[in-house]
Amino acid sequence: MSLKAFSDYLLLEKKYSKHTVLAYIRDLETFKDFLNENHDAQSIGEVDYSQIRQWIVELVNSGVSNRTINRKVSSLSSYYKFLQKTKSIEAYPLKHHKALKAGKDVQLPFSEEELRRVLENSIEVNDFESSRDKLIIELFYATGIRRIELVKIKITDIDFSNKQLKVLGKRNKERYIPLIDSLIKSLNAYLDYRDQLSVTEDENVLFLTKKGLKIYEMLVYRIINKYFSEASSKAKCSPHVLRHSFATHLLNEGADLNAVKELLGHTSLAATQVYTHNSIAELKKVYAKSHPRNIR
Repeated sequence: MSLKAFSDYLLLEKKYSKHTVLAYIRDLETFKDFLNENHDAQSIGEVDYSQIRQWIVELVNSGVSNRTINRKVSSLSSYYKFLQKTKSIEAYPLKHHKALKAGKDVQLPFSEEELRRVLENSIEVNDFESSRDKLIIELFYATGIRRIELVKIKITDIDFSNKQLKVLGKRNKERYIPLIDSLIKSLNAYLDYRDQLSVTEDENVLFLTKKGLKIYEMLVYRIINKYFSEASSKAKCSPHVLRHSFATHLLNEGADLNAVKELLGHTSLAATQVYTHNSIAELKKVYAKSHPRNIR
């Protein structure tokens, strides 16, 4: 069966984003290339586990990380489950496969001081781009939304009267996030500058380039990286680190884990618990400083 049918299944039935589906197809194409070079262009649907294992060994020997290999095999697994569902294959070749061990990366959030440095000292709002850049940073930090979610925001998603934002998350699930007053002020300032642009695409899209086109994910990444690389010594300065900072700082201030889960748009509490690492570190500091038996 063609990869096109699998792609349509992920998009239409599973409601995956185009970005996610492209990642799945790229992983399958990588395996397909391996089969072309080593097994006389054998069809993906006809292989057994020994050939899949050869591919995994080749990836390991090429220096690909265990985490990336596990993701590629997961894509392959989803494809085989699809082939089973459509009765294109009988046996599931990954039945006895065990994922490779992958260490968990501890991603440090930006500190409150680093956020303050960027928002109060690094951006002087005096034109469209500076207003947009500041709003993007504030929006990430005040709402914890994902980069793709930010790119999709429409002006009509903002409810100024109720001070809330409608966000379209993974698998097209909607959620509403409250907006703080300082963010609403920045939104209004940006919209004043935006009104002066000649919009050349969908006029309802919130974030635009200076040419009036819909903003794109790589530009959003560059904006975050530009300002935080100057204010922080962290190796990674990305939109996701801002999302991580949002969750960590809320938890540090005593926010309920379930509430943070809902704000982030996670489907399970386990996904949110990743962000408790730094909160526990903060609790340890307070505990060490405050516990009577630890005071010297």
